[in-house]
Amino acid sequence: MNEVTIQQQSALPAVSHETQAIMQMIERVVLNPEADMDKLDKMLDMQERILNRNAKQAFTADLAAMQSELPLVGKAGEGHNKAKYAKLEDINEAIRPTLQKYGFAVTFRVKQTDKLLTVIAILSHRLGHSEDTDLMLPLDTSGSKNAVQAVGSTISYGKRYALCALLNISTGDDTDGNLPPQNTQPQQLPAKQKTPISDSKFAEVIARIKSGE
Repeated sequence: MNEVTIQQQSALPAVSHETQAIMQMIERVVLNPEADMDKLDKMLDMQERILNRNAKQAFTADLAAMQSELPLVGKAGEGHNKAKYAKLEDINEAIRPTLQKYGFAVTFRVKQTDKLLTVIAILSHRLGHSEDTDLMLPLDTSGSKNAVQAVGSTISYGKRYALCALLNISTGDDTDGNLPPQNTQPQQLPAKQKTPISDSKFAEVIARIKSGE
């Protein structure tokens, strides 16, 4: 069993006492030949609400913990007018270990009309709760793209931006935190060199002072 699997299993929340109590009640009702089916249905509904609530709480807690570990993704791609951007494959490669560590997975759905394409990014948690965000885009017909290439380009663009929005991923030039050294000491100007006064000049100054000049 590898380290990631051990981390996932150790992170799985224990079944709450509330859930255990509901399951025990359901079991007793099922085993009772005179069971009230309406009561059983209400218990099943209650159990589902509890499970959904616990799954959402676990999703939120793991998402908050994961956010601090998501890396900055460098802009290695070059697009129109040489604009830099983070490529989809680089984003996936950078975030996959952290997603797996906290029990998350990302999937996409695509919907298309005649002129618009919608990319839906879905973040699913191991306990079943999921959340999504969608991005509606016009087809990218720039350059000499044919119809198929326009769809493919738009999907790739939509996945990148929807994924970054869903996980709040930052992209930019990664300097590994190494900033140029800053000189915090005030800059000192070189001292002005003094030229010693000659004896003749000194005598001249004294003579002027005595004469009142």
